Amino acid sequence: MLLAAAEAQSAMPYRDVVLFTKYQALGNDYLVVDAREFDTIPSPAIIRRICDRNFGAGSDGVLLADSLQDADNLSVRIFNPDGSEAEKSGNGLRILAQYLWDTKRVGRTPFRVRTAGGTVECCIEEPNHSISVEMGRVSFHSSEIPVTGPAREVLDESLEIGEHALRISGATIGNPHCVLILDTLSPRLAHDLGPQIENSDHFPNRTNVQFVRILSKSDIQIEIWERGAGYTLASGSSSCAAAAVAHRLGHCESPIAVHMQGGDLQITLSHDQHVSMVGPAFKVFEGSFSPQYLSGAAQ
Repeated sequence: MLLAAAEAQSAMPYRDVVLFTKYQALGNDYLVVDAREFDTIPSPAIIRRICDRNFGAGSDGVLLADSLQDADNLSVRIFNPDGSEAEKSGNGLRILAQYLWDTKRVGRTPFRVRTAGGTVECCIEEPNHSISVEMGRVSFHSSEIPVTGPAREVLDESLEIGEHALRISGATIGNPHCVLILDTLSPRLAHDLGPQIENSDHFPNRTNVQFVRILSKSDIQIEIWERGAGYTLASGSSSCAAAAVAHRLGHCESPIAVHMQGGDLQITLSHDQHVSMVGPAFKVFEGSFSPQYLSGAAQ
């Protein structure tokens, strides 16, 4: 039995311990792990376990940072707490940028990071408090989001969810978003409608959902239901998508302050629909996962 246990442990896709650092950005928290800690990509079961707030370190996802030894070739894979992989995360990218600063891999010079949703440019303007990310170009086109139906821009169109007749807009900045502009918001609304919209057949790859209230020409408030994560206090990509839709529909002018349960982000949109955000990220603690714990997660 001891020999079998030793052989099983030696076959595990990680080292003796897996080191991680936990960060939060406006209450949206991620575990940052150097990809070299794993010999293979961690399974969905391991991701779910380490993100669990009762059985793990607790987080809204995992950032698997790669090529950290080469500042000109940085990349990250982003995993949701349900084990699925996300194309892009605005808060996650600010967290990664702060981690790279803290570990002295980057300085004040802007740097680029590859994600599954495209390459972004980051800049540490003021450590912790002001990190800017050029998130890329926003598209409202159904084929790019994607959204079912004929090719079109998905702007202020109808969607029926159960007994609810909704008006939605779609957007992508490398990951899918569904934006609803409403007169009143609440966390309960996000909990009730968010999962139904996320998993609607209307969105072949599922979708993030933003419930938006227009406060002024330069301010919006949002509640967020995040694909693969659920109700979220803050989201960078959701802020970008919501601001882009509010701008495109003529409700707001750039720059736009996005107010969320976890705090605020500043979103700027260019004439050609490129979007950037500025906001904080903070280190919480460092830790390590034992091989016994990860072995249990793999079962």
